[in-house]
Amino acid sequence: MDHSDLKRTLTLFPATNLVVADMIGVGIFTTSGLLLAELGSPLLMLGLWVIGGVLALCGALCYGELGAAMPRAGGEYVYLSRLFHPLFGFLTGWVSLFAGFSAPLAASALGLSEYTARAFPELVAGRDPQLVKQAIAITAIATLTLVHVRGIVFGAKVQNVLTVGKVALIAGLIVVGFALGQGDLGHFRERAATPPGAGGWKTAGLSLMWIMFAYSGWNAAAYIGSEIERPERTLPRSLLLGTGVVLLLYLGLNLLYIYAVPPSEMAGVIAMGGLVTERMFGPAAERGVALLIAFALLSAISALIVIGPRVYFAMARDGYFFRAIGAVHPRFHVPARSILLQSGLAIVMVLSGTFDQILTYMGFCLGIFPMAAAVGVFQLRRTGTHNYRMPGYPLVPLVFIGAGAMILVLGYLERPVESSIALLTVASGVPVYIVFHHLRRRDPDAGRRS
Repeated sequence: MDHSDLKRTLTLFPATNLVVADMIGVGIFTTSGLLLAELGSPLLMLGLWVIGGVLALCGALCYGELGAAMPRAGGEYVYLSRLFHPLFGFLTGWVSLFAGFSAPLAASALGLSEYTARAFPELVAGRDPQLVKQAIAITAIATLTLVHVRGIVFGAKVQNVLTVGKVALIAGLIVVGFALGQGDLGHFRERAATPPGAGGWKTAGLSLMWIMFAYSGWNAAAYIGSEIERPERTLPRSLLLGTGVVLLLYLGLNLLYIYAVPPSEMAGVIAMGGLVTERMFGPAAERGVALLIAFALLSAISALIVIGPRVYFAMARDGYFFRAIGAVHPRFHVPARSILLQSGLAIVMVLSGTFDQILTYMGFCLGIFPMAAAVGVFQLRRTGTHNYRMPGYPLVPLVFIGAGAMILVLGYLERPVESSIALLTVASGVPVYIVFHHLRRRDPDAGRRS
């Protein structure tokens, strides 16, 4: 799996920007109110956000070592296929196609449309609001798809502008909010009402699953390993730098949320950005922050369009997906068909109205395979094929694996229906793998197309 058609052109800055852009999406703007409704305590919620950030850093360290040893497009698809068995690699790609990238892409686009409609209510006045929001979401996906089909260099320049702007706007909101906004430090000592039975270990596990969904993307640079310059140095650094920046921004935003709004009023609210702005600066400022969040989600959409298609491209090149998806555009040197496939699926999801924040489903799916990839670090050390040694071995991968397993078990106990659907999604990939494996055995060139 040489992937020599893809060019190593990305330096540390765009690779780090991709991590930041992929991480900061709908999660941070939608989950804190839901978390507080379950947990009751703002301090406990902040503690879980810190724990989630530390786990994301542990995962970034693991993927830094894996990515430096196997700098190829596809992320954990490559790691699990090479270190264990192609079936495990295929299953992570199969899940990524639906729950890992297409569904978050659709959710981010619809989230962008919600905030755009909030900023410009005249867009939906006198029209069907759902149709207008779907049109905005599809336009965003289609526009950024065209950007990234034109090549990784051009796409990276657009991504850099979107990400730097997003980080500057979020940091500015935090600084201005604490400096000039109306708030009360006493909110940190208050509690919100919680439903009966909430607040235990199962609730904490489910909350961490939601938080890890918000942190998902810490491994973004691993998916474009074939296009990163000096990956043995650049890839680990981009993962750690990007995850560290996002951890600080997430803590700052959550501190601002609690400072601005009493926990009793914050609990259960999804559109936190609008509520916080209204409380701190009045209704007039709400439009500006709605645009800020829409801009931030635009960057997340862009990152998802870059990252996800590299997984399906790698699968196709190995003969475990449709051969046409493994084609590289002769002029722009990107997996254009893979990009179009994912964007098409996301648009179908937008039109089918599947944006009902299935955090547990996506969180469960996204928690399984990174944990399995971290197990691969031990296999990598055993074989001695590594270009970068993470600090903290073996404690870091053990913490990541142990905490990940605990979160999945507790999340399943708290929400067995959604978690079971996630497991069925994984299981449904097994017969699909068998079909492609059979076709691959009949094609002597499969796996050697590069």
